[in-house]
Amino acid sequence: MTATSSNKIRALVADDEPLARKRLRRFLGKESDVELVAECRDGPEAVAAFERLRPDLLLLDIRMPETDGFGVIEAVSGGPPPIVILVTAHREFALRAFEARAFDYLLKPFVHERFANVMARVRDEIGRARAAALAPSLLALLEGQTAPPRSPRYLERLPIKTDLRIQLVPAADIRYIAAEHNYAKVHAGKGVHLMRDTMNGLEALLDPRQFIRIHRSLIVRLDQIAEVQPLFAGEYVVVLCDGTKLTSGRTYRRKLREALRLGR
Repeated sequence: MTATSSNKIRALVADDEPLARKRLRRFLGKESDVELVAECRDGPEAVAAFERLRPDLLLLDIRMPETDGFGVIEAVSGGPPPIVILVTAHREFALRAFEARAFDYLLKPFVHERFANVMARVRDEIGRARAAALAPSLLALLEGQTAPPRSPRYLERLPIKTDLRIQLVPAADIRYIAAEHNYAKVHAGKGVHLMRDTMNGLEALLDPRQFIRIHRSLIVRLDQIAEVQPLFAGEYVVVLCDGTKLTSGRTYRRKLREALRLGR
């Protein structure tokens, strides 16, 4: 990949330790096709910077104030996913990093050779993704027409498996979904349905014009929200039409305010 302004890999670094940020900044500076667009000291700062800048690559410390690296991954899960590299001094998070679909896991202290090898893989991955995104437009150009933008296809009915059948629950009937260990509780109609899926996976299946993630463990149908009550530190009590009260997460504050047009 040639290092030009149009195709540089845009990276965000988040770590509460200044020396760790300095080391990552120095290593990234040796990659000619990488642009460091943000350097953050904690999770909320990283989420805000991601929403503003939409970088290609996130290098996240795991243990950070307020919101840890996994919380940042949850908060930025809407839209095209960035490549995430978790950077930590703790081995015990490796399995959780795999479950969170992190691209790699850098164990501090790491040498430049290890970092350069990871960046080579990042470069290949981004190159494949960009080529795949470009292919329909090139094909349309060769056919003498402009390729129409493709709208993501979201599920109108959610397939929920039980022991003997698969129940199709209309998305229009869903009030909210709550995480329950390795499962999700789908509150729809007058019932509650248990399905084995992650909140990230469900969020990707549901139309963002109709559903909103208000917490790492909560997805709510927008037209079911009757009112919101401000709490401390950016949290809200979200009251649904049936009287159910849910508490939003601080990292989802901006998304909730924008969706409900609450202003500043």
